[in-house]
Amino acid sequence: MSDIKKEDIKQEVFDLYDDYAHNRIDRRSFVQKLSTYAVGSLTVASLMSFLMPDYVGAIQTSKDDPNLKSEYINYPSPKGGGTIKGLLSMPVSAKAPLGGIIVVHENRGLNPHIEDIARRAALAGFITLAPDALTPLGGYPGTDDAGRELQSKRDRKEMQEDFIAAYAYLKAHKDCNGKVGVVGFCYGGGIANMMAVRIPELAAKCLSMADSQQ
Repeated sequence: MSDIKKEDIKQEVFDLYDDYAHNRIDRRSFVQKLSTYAVGSLTVASLMSFLMPDYVGAIQTSKDDPNLKSEYINYPSPKGGGTIKGLLSMPVSAKAPLGGIIVVHENRGLNPHIEDIARRAALAGFITLAPDALTPLGGYPGTDDAGRELQSKRDRKEMQEDFIAAYAYLKAHKDCNGKVGVVGFCYGGGIANMMAVRIPELAAKCLSMADSQQ
């Protein structure tokens, strides 16, 4: 099968995937509607392969990168999910407290791509915390489809509190200099905006409404 190029695909296909990614339609409806655009070499399978995230191929940092100290921690979220798991990462070469970054996942939990982003930010000289809002439901289940379904079951206000609590945890961490920003992707972009409103001392925010794995 020849490689598909972006220009080979109609904008309606990307709009359809956007609806699916943001949980506005389920997987069955997505596949059924996608078949409408499967013409010639553009089969449903090839379109899905082009559209779906390739976590393995996109990862840029190893979990065992010797330049990083990266570990899963649990932090308290009394107004949210109680106790939340997160990936805490920082460069091993740090000799002084670092600026912090909260890395907020999309609407599917802490998947491998977001963990990779957190490690990449740590390699750039920050201490990062990437929480998993699905912790009270068992954590990221291994696939985005299942992750979206789980996240839809959580109370939105409680999830907001989980990220507010992540900020408090990181700000007080012994290896953080007290200055903490946030970066969020899709759903996480909304969380970044919420945190900017609720936390006046937030050092910086950056959001991506259409995350790329490039």
